[in-house]
Amino acid sequence: MPRRVVPDHLTLLGVAASLSIGAFYVLTNEDPAWLWAASAGLVVQWFGDSLDGTLARHRGIERPRYGFYLDHLVDAASTVAIGLGLGLSPYMLLSVGLAIVVAYLLLSINVYLETYVYEEFSFGYGWLGPTEARVALIGLNTVAVTVGPLDFEALGYGATIFDVAGAIVALGMVGLLLVRVAANLRRLARLEPPPEP
Repeated sequence: MPRRVVPDHLTLLGVAASLSIGAFYVLTNEDPAWLWAASAGLVVQWFGDSLDGTLARHRGIERPRYGFYLDHLVDAASTVAIGLGLGLSPYMLLSVGLAIVVAYLLLSINVYLETYVYEEFSFGYGWLGPTEARVALIGLNTVAVTVGPLDFEALGYGATIFDVAGAIVALGMVGLLLVRVAANLRRLARLEPPPEP
């Protein structure tokens, strides 16, 4: 990486890519070929989002509080941009796109609360991380542009394979959150037992 490129440049690249991805999904209302652009945007977004902290650590220029704050704020904004773009596309219901956004933000809030109460940061929620989510979206984009959105009707509502995948992801995130909350409450109850009556 050239010396003139600093971590904030990569963060900015990731944000710009996220906004572009959202716009590309909206543009699929005009032409499904924009799904290819959305997939390319996901690769660029991964590059910027994944390497900003790595570059800072490699160069020994970490700013832990600044990086923590900026990275998580940017992640939330990026999730909103991509979720809204999907929800405003012909491939996903807006309600499903917003459900993914809300579930992601709930997971994020839980991480911030854990960081405060335990004074340690741990984001792991199992095997599904941001990279796997991007790969899944690229796979769905490829299916949608080559085969079509795979429309079907359920309970009188039109839906696509994106809706099914999105609903599964949102429900999975809520399930992971509930498991983590239960474990946190047990741990905190041990650390701070209720007072004797």
